[in-house]
Amino acid sequence: MGFPAFFADAPTITLRDPLAIFLGASDDGVITYTYADAVKLAGHSCPTVAGAYLMVRGGLRALYGNEMPERGDIEVYLREPRDEGTTGVIAAVATLLTGAAPETGFGGIGAKRRFARRDLQHFGAAIDGLMALRRKDNGRGVTLDLNTAAVPAAPEMQAVFPRVVAEQASEDEEARFAALWQDRVERMLIQHADDPALVQVEEWKAAAA
Repeated sequence: MGFPAFFADAPTITLRDPLAIFLGASDDGVITYTYADAVKLAGHSCPTVAGAYLMVRGGLRALYGNEMPERGDIEVYLREPRDEGTTGVIAAVATLLTGAAPETGFGGIGAKRRFARRDLQHFGAAIDGLMALRRKDNGRGVTLDLNTAAVPAAPEMQAVFPRVVAEQASEDEEARFAALWQDRVERMLIQHADDPALVQVEEWKAAAA
């Protein structure tokens, strides 16, 4: 597909999805997601998409440890309204990885709504972070925040970016902009994937309340 080579080196996220087993999409329900999957969903690669991907990864690792996360058994909370800034992009990536959806999600099977993903994603939540994840089975939760300033853009971007936005850049400048843009994403995903200065993970004590 012509993706940058570093996409293949970015961390992956593996979950078990019981619905995939029930409906025959997978024998064991184990599904591995890649950063490229998030890019396909969003249609682009940027610090927000990479940050959302890493926040979910960090939250799942904190909540499940060595246990495999269960897709569809995780609630997602977003601090901002759904139409605020990049909240929609972050929410879409979170839905891809966790299965948690707003009111438009899958309603479940049977009277007990087995495997339901509807109403597992919430906006305008009173949380101390951009996002929070909560396990439905035991109520444990974590809050997640993203500090993209921990991985700053290359200094050269200060000169190139305004010209690109103003549609005054040459083809060479546009190509350079794209390279610099993805360089920052690469550093986030490859060099800083586990950097607590980039993604902050904290126990959400109110989650089980």
